[in-house]
Amino acid sequence: MINHLTNKINEAGRKKRKLFCVFLTFGYPNVKATERLILSCEKAGVDILELGFPFSDPLADGPTIQYSSEQALKRHPSIREAFRMIQRLRTKGLRMPVVFFGYFNPILAYGLKDFPRDARAAGIDGLIVPDLTPEEEQGFQSECRRRKLSRIFLVAPTTPDVRARKIVQRSQGFIYYVSLRGVTGTRKVLPADLKAHLVKIKRMSKKPVLVGFGVSKPDQARELCGMADGVIVGSAVIEHLKRGIGCAERFIETMSRAVHG
Repeated sequence: MINHLTNKINEAGRKKRKLFCVFLTFGYPNVKATERLILSCEKAGVDILELGFPFSDPLADGPTIQYSSEQALKRHPSIREAFRMIQRLRTKGLRMPVVFFGYFNPILAYGLKDFPRDARAAGIDGLIVPDLTPEEEQGFQSECRRRKLSRIFLVAPTTPDVRARKIVQRSQGFIYYVSLRGVTGTRKVLPADLKAHLVKIKRMSKKPVLVGFGVSKPDQARELCGMADGVIVGSAVIEHLKRGIGCAERFIETMSRAVHG
């Protein structure tokens, strides 16, 4: 089965093109809206979709994404439902890479062998589990490798260099760099020490480094693309989505132009 994430990363490298990743919460404000937004993202030139599965105790997420999860959970979503949606979109021609973002508890409940198998069968290319470190649950991670489901790990400003090197080596597809100390959410300014941290991380690997947490404006995206290989935007998309799907779609188009020039 094709891994769209691997293909996209290779293509961006050849063309020296920056990568734009958008985070959406599955089921917020409803599944139909999520489907429409995914197709809108691809049309707008989004390179990677990060599909967040709602969870009651999201340790990495700030108030905005927590709100979207709380609203989505009222509809009692299931991982199988999310897989069916992606599979449905793949049959309609969706080629944009899809990375599943989820916490470990729902994955454990689904099944450590069943999840990687069904995720790949549905057309999901990668997986981010913020509360599962590279050292933990080796059986699950081996199953992900066997199914060619890319495991993407996060590096934070507070990560010691020795540990950062290990994470960078094990991360597949790209390296998710957390731009700030804290949880997700929009920020007015970027951290002053961000460039120095990115230079250090990029020296550790040739894998693309995408910056997330706090990116909310086109000028921030342009600035970050001068330092990193791309950006991840989540909370700002959700904030615009609160005002309506059309508002979110226009914001995504604006951010895509800022990233791609």
